[in-house]
Amino acid sequence: MYLSTLTLTEMAPHPRVISLLPSATELLCAFGAEELLVGRSHECDFPPSVLSRPCLTAARTQGKSSAEIDTEVREAVSQGAASLYTIDEARIRELAPDIILTQDLCEVCSIDLASVQRLAATLPSHPRIVSLNPKSIFDVFDDLLRVGEEVGRPALAAHAMVKLRDGYWSAMDFVNPFVPGPEVLFLEWMDPLFVGGHWTPQLIQDAGGRHSLNEAGARSRQITPEDALESMPTRVLIAPCGFDLARIRSELPALTSSRWWPLLPAVLEGNPKHILAVDGNQMFNRPGPRLVDAFRFLVGWLNDRPELIPENFPVEAI
Repeated sequence: MYLSTLTLTEMAPHPRVISLLPSATELLCAFGAEELLVGRSHECDFPPSVLSRPCLTAARTQGKSSAEIDTEVREAVSQGAASLYTIDEARIRELAPDIILTQDLCEVCSIDLASVQRLAATLPSHPRIVSLNPKSIFDVFDDLLRVGEEVGRPALAAHAMVKLRDGYWSAMDFVNPFVPGPEVLFLEWMDPLFVGGHWTPQLIQDAGGRHSLNEAGARSRQITPEDALESMPTRVLIAPCGFDLARIRSELPALTSSRWWPLLPAVLEGNPKHILAVDGNQMFNRPGPRLVDAFRFLVGWLNDRPELIPENFPVEAI
């Protein structure tokens, strides 16, 4: 009854929305506003139904391995490249958006805000730009509310946010805050090594783990093998930004054959459940609704509560 009432009272506005950010697309769909989406980025692939919308961006980088992609990105930045992505300006003009969802968090992960602003200023539809920059899971909850307000569905968004927040806090009930948890090495890139930042350290800490190589809210940062060893991790989670499990598998031999890898405490312990690969592209790298699923996985993994891990969660032992 509640949702039916909301639908009747909030469905009047129908702004045309373009999302150039996968997490923003997921936020929009989380409160049932997918029909407003008229265009998407090449990375917006969830829920699968959004793939029917026109694709408006593409990556300039062509590298296949972590090292190749990293080299291309560094060269582009050093040469002052305007953006690491292309954008289909002609198609966006045809779509005449009222709202463009984008980000100002990472110019490597998605098209940069400046490029979107320059384009929007030339569009006859005079679209409103909604730029998201979350640094914590609670910022993500706020972004859900913000997107709901922007598209005229505030109550639906609030209802979805409460449900996500309940999923987060109910998982925290299984965490003992008085017992120091395991040190976690969270690899957000494999070559060179980067550890997770922004919301990731907070998720690990709230789930009962420790993440001494980076602070909550800080940017992801590059580390050395010596840094990894000195942190003495007893758990390792490999979730490279933008990589699915198949791509992780293809690069694992280079990582696990490194001279420093066998010296990690997690490897020396020999417990296969303590070194895992996760589809980071879907579960950890996007600050959207599925971060709650990622958090519940972390709580289940770090506290030996497998019943908390969402069904079909994309994870496998190394």
